[in-house]
Amino acid sequence: MTEGDVMRVFRETGALLEGHFVLRSGLHSRQYFQCALALQQMPIVERLGAGLAAKVRHLAPATVIAPALGGLVIGQEVARQLGARFIFVEKEEGKLALRRGFRIAPLERVLVVEDVVTQGGRVRETMAIVRAHGGQVAGVAMVVDRSGGQVDLGVPRFSLLTLRVETFLPDQLPADLQKLPVSKPGST
Repeated sequence: MTEGDVMRVFRETGALLEGHFVLRSGLHSRQYFQCALALQQMPIVERLGAGLAAKVRHLAPATVIAPALGGLVIGQEVARQLGARFIFVEKEEGKLALRRGFRIAPLERVLVVEDVVTQGGRVRETMAIVRAHGGQVAGVAMVVDRSGGQVDLGVPRFSLLTLRVETFLPDQLPADLQKLPVSKPGST
């Protein structure tokens, strides 16, 4: 799957939004990738999952872990395509936590999968959980890398679409964004 194919999927499904958005990081942007709109179609999930799985198969992870909510659908599909176990972290008292009886064995090779990454906060939080439970983070896979390849996670990272999307601090908004109503469509 090429980057053009991925961008086409986002445009055709209405998953690439234009306007004024506040990202989970608190930064503002003119574009928002609402992966849920693309990932509601199982053939698309299968294609995107196959693309990511092909990029990370050599890492041979025993387990795929994803932060809820955004990474769940694509994480599970990547795990299925790799023949790996799938688990997830979810919020507990405002922070991500490993719950539901999930366990990570000492030195278990774990791949983190997320839908969209800008600064990598939730990915880093997920990696810290894997390490705190004795696992090894083999790498990170994402559908969209909004950092233009600049986010440094300290492990191999793979994406289907890498682009640099402009972001702005709340007190440094350009005039055009100041005139638009603000939307926060993602999970918090």
